[in-house]
Amino acid sequence: MNVLIHRGANEIGGTCIQLSTEKTTILLDLGLPLSNESKTIDVASLNPDAVLISHPHQDHFGLIDQLNHDIPVYIGELGKKLIDATRVLLGKELPANSFRHFKSWQPFTVGDFTITPYLVDHSAVDAYGFLIEAEGKRIFYSGDFRAHGRKSKLFENMLKNPPKEVDLLFMEGTMMQRDNSEFPTEANVEKKIYETIYGQENISFLISSSQNIDRIVSAYRACLRAHKVLVIDMYTAWVLEQLKLVSGSTPNMEWDQVRVYASYSHDEKLKEHPEFFGDFRRRVYRYRVTKEELAADPAGFLFFGKMSHAKIIDLYRGDKPVNVIYSQWLGYLKSSNDEYYGAEAMASCQSDPQINFVYAHTSGHAVVEDLQRYADALSPKMLVPIHTEYNEDFSRYFDNVHPINCGIEVTI
Repeated sequence: MNVLIHRGANEIGGTCIQLSTEKTTILLDLGLPLSNESKTIDVASLNPDAVLISHPHQDHFGLIDQLNHDIPVYIGELGKKLIDATRVLLGKELPANSFRHFKSWQPFTVGDFTITPYLVDHSAVDAYGFLIEAEGKRIFYSGDFRAHGRKSKLFENMLKNPPKEVDLLFMEGTMMQRDNSEFPTEANVEKKIYETIYGQENISFLISSSQNIDRIVSAYRACLRAHKVLVIDMYTAWVLEQLKLVSGSTPNMEWDQVRVYASYSHDEKLKEHPEFFGDFRRRVYRYRVTKEELAADPAGFLFFGKMSHAKIIDLYRGDKPVNVIYSQWLGYLKSSNDEYYGAEAMASCQSDPQINFVYAHTSGHAVVEDLQRYADALSPKMLVPIHTEYNEDFSRYFDNVHPINCGIEVTI
């Protein structure tokens, strides 16, 4: 089997790995890089037999539009729904790719390859690692994962029953030189959110991804304790509607102390696409919070939003500072890629005297100690760093490390 890393050997974001046998070629992820200076991939020239998407984060799927649309793209069903909803609400065309869905721990085949998806704990829902088998070889691709989220049981189960006889492990190393000690778990994040909003005199904004369900749960729990109302936008409400199909324990717009902020742009998209959203628009207005209600008692609300909501934050500037709880990777604030909307405006909040900028985030990625446990459990013959800026550090912590540089084809 031949292995070729197109991007990601010494970079976070934009991951793309090619695996080939004599008859079949597949790609593991096809991500949008975080920086415009990142190595360019000529996607149209790749022509794989299939692409596997580990999870619905832009840095893992963001270039699929550049594929020949007849090439199958395999992704979890929920992940595909979330990508579609994002496109519709931003007024963009739906992806025209030929999508196919898989289910956790159920093998499927693509030509010479047999692939088994492993559901993992990550800050995105519907995130997977993959066991890939062909020509007598077994490769495991970790995708993005962690051990400290609300789905940490998935990590522990992997350690108890790991895939056996792994020839090559592609293991992410996002946290190789990062410290997660300030907020080691979601419980620590929840505590910081609660402490920030409990005595607030103006509205608070929690900036995070609508797909980070753990963070929504933390926000909701903090609001319950602080007697605040959690405000979500229509996109977040739609994401939570999809979660209702697989989980009854996730907050949604029908729960007490949850209200929905209905923006004109989102409302227009809901009206334009009834075939996509069904009766969601009619139902969502039952739980709407009006601008007048927010203005009458801003201290009573926590607004769960995105970096692109900076203009809404501006509406509440005044004598009493607005709390902006930034709850994502700080590196996004430095991103030069235009696809990461609102990064520049959000970065400016850090030095704004009218804003109390609070950082409260636990990573979506495993810390070094958990990476060591993971590598020990899988015990690969070769460990190849991926999704990291520090692949040279791997040999300090792991055995059998074999870095592969981008553009260098290796046969295993």
